[in-house]
Amino acid sequence: MTNQQQSPVLSVEGLVKDYPGVRAVDDVSFSIERSTVHCLIGENGAGKSTLIKMLTGALQPTHGTMKVNGSVYQPNNTHEARGHGIATLFQELHVVDELSVLENLTLGMEVSRFGFFIKSDLEDRVIQTLKAIEPSIDPSARVSSLSVAQKQIIEIARAASSGANVIIMDEPTAALSEREVDRLFGVIRRLQETGVTVIYISHKLDEILNLGDTVTVMRDGKHIITKPLSEVSGRAELIELMIGRSAFQTHTPRTKISDEILLKAENLTNDLLKDVSFHIHKGEIVGFYGLVGAGKTEIARALFGADQVAGSISFKGQKVGRSPKHAIEAGIALVPEERRTQGLFTNLTIRENIPVMNLRNLSDYGIFRSADEVAAAIEYVDKLSIATDSIEKHTEKLSGGNQQKVVLAKCLFSDADLLLLDEPTRGVDVGAKTEIYDIIKDLADEGNSVAIFSSELEEVLGICDRIFLLYSGSLEEEFINSPDVDVSHILNVVTGGHEGAVL
Repeated sequence: MTNQQQSPVLSVEGLVKDYPGVRAVDDVSFSIERSTVHCLIGENGAGKSTLIKMLTGALQPTHGTMKVNGSVYQPNNTHEARGHGIATLFQELHVVDELSVLENLTLGMEVSRFGFFIKSDLEDRVIQTLKAIEPSIDPSARVSSLSVAQKQIIEIARAASSGANVIIMDEPTAALSEREVDRLFGVIRRLQETGVTVIYISHKLDEILNLGDTVTVMRDGKHIITKPLSEVSGRAELIELMIGRSAFQTHTPRTKISDEILLKAENLTNDLLKDVSFHIHKGEIVGFYGLVGAGKTEIARALFGADQVAGSISFKGQKVGRSPKHAIEAGIALVPEERRTQGLFTNLTIRENIPVMNLRNLSDYGIFRSADEVAAAIEYVDKLSIATDSIEKHTEKLSGGNQQKVVLAKCLFSDADLLLLDEPTRGVDVGAKTEIYDIIKDLADEGNSVAIFSSELEEVLGICDRIFLLYSGSLEEEFINSPDVDVSHILNVVTGGHEGAVL
């Protein structure tokens, strides 16, 4: 056996990634053996995505060493990572529907000379790779005619035929049916037989237990453990390793919640959501908690009218859900997950951003009151403690936490009675998180209702009065928040290990 065959296919030693005020990956060390399925798990925010971005060259480590086949590995970009045999399959598919399977398999790998493609053995090689992985797919078929699972297999075959000996799969089954998941697992096992190593990232713990050889658990940016899955006793042990603590921020029960139902949703259904029903009281903070693919964002967008769904939504006794314009006029505002692309006009100033959802409030007979716009901006910069030296600063120049506060200010200025917050503190520092939580509590105490859609368990347990647990588009359980909630049970439900019942 050669030294290369004896050494781990991939290893990290003392890996650190720092951002201003945040250490996303903290002194992580472990190794991955070749021809295995190595699973990577942890709660949202555990550092998994940052680690993978360093492995694939998308980010550079602050400190530490990475090695491939025993040799130091320092990719500056994803292209260099591929040159070292490391490829990544993301949740979003990267295939061209208008091309054939064969054209997709060779895309970007064509051999050319003086600007002209020349004949090579590339086509024969990729066809043989596809046959070895999934012989039922016709190389001449148009990709648009294939299922999501088959399109994923095209990406896997393209990676394997490019010489990748490590393929990273990030939540590969999020959009697959149970039958398609079984097919994908068969493909992964055939990859192992050809000497390919798979790094498999998933929140679905049953998949980890059924498919993996080894598991690495991360928590709060740190490496907790790497061990063979044959030595793991089951879901309960994995959950315990992921949580690592029994105490979360203590929730203080609130007493100002009205019995009045402000919003009622019944039987919401679309491609992901499955017959989801719930209600929200006036002055209540509710949380929708789930992991990737659970349906949190889809529910938020449905309530805001951004996505059409079957079922009904009533707000203050009136039907809503036709469009965002209709929702805003009714008194519903959404702080979207992607604040930079969906929540802000980053090329505009703070002053220009804050009033955009309620410009009528600053106009008289079509005449815009500029002085009132300035006064509103100053008021909300002060009210939300937005750190800036001027209301004329462009929002693209603000920190993530202050950008989020500007989005909140927009929604507050719209005079919304129901505020929908999709991942409200993602990418903001601890200090900004605390300030945003205080703002949310103050809003609820003033009689506003707030719905938080979050993949951070500590967040929903720390601030929400009532919590809905989601898994794969279904509302599995509902419970009143209290200091003695069973955290392990919650994790079990949202990772698919429990047929929940609404309490």
